[in-house]
Amino acid sequence: MGEAEWAARVELAACYRLLAHFRMTDLIYTHATVRVPGEPGRFLINPYGWRWDEITASSLVKIDVDGNKVEDRPERVNPAGFTIHSAVHMSRHDAACVIHTHTRAGMAVSALKDGLLPISQIAMQYHGRVGYHAYEGIALDLDERERIVADLQDKPVLILRNHGLLTVGRTVAEAFSHMFYVNMACEVQIAAQSTGAELDVPPLAVAERVGRQFDQMAYDDGDLMLEWAAHLRLLDTLDPGYKT
Repeated sequence: MGEAEWAARVELAACYRLLAHFRMTDLIYTHATVRVPGEPGRFLINPYGWRWDEITASSLVKIDVDGNKVEDRPERVNPAGFTIHSAVHMSRHDAACVIHTHTRAGMAVSALKDGLLPISQIAMQYHGRVGYHAYEGIALDLDERERIVADLQDKPVLILRNHGLLTVGRTVAEAFSHMFYVNMACEVQIAAQSTGAELDVPPLAVAERVGRQFDQMAYDDGDLMLEWAAHLRLLDTLDPGYKT
């Protein structure tokens, strides 16, 4: 394989290991996917049945837009689990990476009528940037894809009602950062609401300002890549085996 594909494999394997480290897994279920550079309609996904802390660059499986393997590999894939991802990849050409999780906090917020509230600095970073998709059952029906796309629009985050979280990014680093912080915002919200005390919700103008400040820091100032580099150093300290 070419250098570009191998680099994508290493980054996606790192993403899986980080999701495992930060306890954002649901055993062998849910997925993170990335486009294969230079191969339209092809993606990398985890081998079905593997724990996320086991995944390596070479273990990732190449699939097509329908979730079918395009290589002669012994590992299984879960085509049904790719329904949500394929919807985004097919419609959002900027979505090189898609991550879907079933975290406790994410599922809890997805079950709240008001969804994610702008009650923390982290949540305000995503003000106006979160879509919502109504629960239709386990995502096995391909016709649900068009409704997922319509609800996501051009946003980086989609809360799947009564289900979990989904984030997209132009890079693995960007998609992972969104998942890391949106999930943290959900954790903060559930913690605050569990006290039973009245919530302090800042004015709308403040939330909008925080969103602009977040863009400045993450993209213009380069904080996103500093953050990703820090994550990779953590992995290299814990276990650099994800690169194999």
